[in-house]
Amino acid sequence: MHPVRLRLTPAGSGPHRIDGAWWPRSDDLTAELPGLIGALPHSWPQIAHVTVNAAMWSAFPGRLLVANQVIQLHRSTSRHAPNTLCLLAPGRGRWDLLVVPPETDRAEALRLLATTAGPIGPARPGLFPPTSARSAARSAARRRTNPGRPA
Repeated sequence: MHPVRLRLTPAGSGPHRIDGAWWPRSDDLTAELPGLIGALPHSWPQIAHVTVNAAMWSAFPGRLLVANQVIQLHRSTSRHAPNTLCLLAPGRGRWDLLVVPPETDRAEALRLLATTAGPIGPARPGLFPPTSARSAARSAARRRTNPGRPA
């Protein structure tokens, strides 16, 4: 089992629009999300809802069992932040993470992960480069095989 590639904004560094960055190893949300949830700090409350850009993932179930807890999955409706994931513990907190696409070059992915340690966190415009041709081709292939699914 590989360690989760996750970088959270330092605690106590002030409010941020983005609370960290995550670089999953694949586009299989059902395989990747349990590792992410398990890697979160123990001080965080139990996550009950996760909102993601469904176009980034090869499968999108409505819910997922993680560590004997059902997590409700929701599709993001925002085009302003396509590479984000929102973790929600109702009444306890919300955390937004940048999702570095799995196919991202290692050097670029490490740069993106490192931005969470900066003085203003990763909420800088232009943090992610434009969608790669490979990623665009993968999204187009998904639309052909799942015509009802948004891209």
